[in-house]
Amino acid sequence: MFFDSTLFGSYELMIFLKILLATLAGGIIGLEREKHGRPAGLRTHLLVSAGSCLMMIISEAFFLKYGDLPGTGVLRLDPGRAAAQIITGIGFLGAGVIIKEGFIVRGLTTAACLWMVAGIGMAFGMGMISAGLIGTAVALFSLIALKKLEPMIKKDRYLHLKVTATAEPDIYPQLEDLFADYKLRLSNIETDLNIKENTVVYRFVISQHQERIGRNLIRVITAIEGVQKIHFK
Repeated sequence: MFFDSTLFGSYELMIFLKILLATLAGGIIGLEREKHGRPAGLRTHLLVSAGSCLMMIISEAFFLKYGDLPGTGVLRLDPGRAAAQIITGIGFLGAGVIIKEGFIVRGLTTAACLWMVAGIGMAFGMGMISAGLIGTAVALFSLIALKKLEPMIKKDRYLHLKVTATAEPDIYPQLEDLFADYKLRLSNIETDLNIKENTVVYRFVISQHQERIGRNLIRVITAIEGVQKIHFK
């Protein structure tokens, strides 16, 4: 399961092999993210994987250098702390690629991918070649193969609809009947009433539809008397 401690009798060659494998794994996974225009792409994933590997090698070196010291001494050695700090650091890096735009959150897959390549780099750094290769294969499978299956999965779409209209006559009953005709479910409703200007703004979050229906709804809502403005996304 583990590498030998040396390669052809050289510890330095083994270090080179570990970092090389971690770099290749991170680069391959990062290339997939780069192709999809993600903020953390080839270079970021490559550096995360190689850096994690290097930190694990340094952690191993601490153990090899100071592992024989008696436990009664001042120095307390815990190689596991390096791994723990890698995971914490990747958490901050992953948070930087997550973007929230209104109700839409982007970058979660890329953040998880960074976390995964850090684990892959740590595996290679510890000499666990099988774990590193399996982790790389799982990451590529989830990013490439499972992405092709997404269009085949039936899932709800969410439409954020904003309708501005005159307060009188109240158009809400007509909107409610319209949503019922389309068999839509209202996940959230907000109302803003401007008494001075005699206008009302309805904000709806609509779900339970399997196709994009925003334009179709707009054509129908536009025909309702009193509607002034429609916005959807």
